[in-house]
Amino acid sequence: MSEIIEEVGQIIREARKKQGFTQKELGERLGLQQTTINRYEKGGQNFTIDTLQRIATALETEITITFKP
Repeated sequence: MSEIIEEVGQIIREARKKQGFTQKELGERLGLQQTTINRYEKGGQNFTIDTLQRIATALETEITITFKP
């Protein structure tokens, strides 16, 4: 997968751990399997902006997108 997908996956993992959730607990909040959360975090599965927003909401955080030159 692309570098950005891997980078976002790491951010998801850090946010999940900061909230004290396991992959299974986050998956349950989203109606997803633990294996899907694992693939997101490892950059092995693409996701939509909608899915990213659902993850952010479940983690009680927000998304900020910055375009850099």
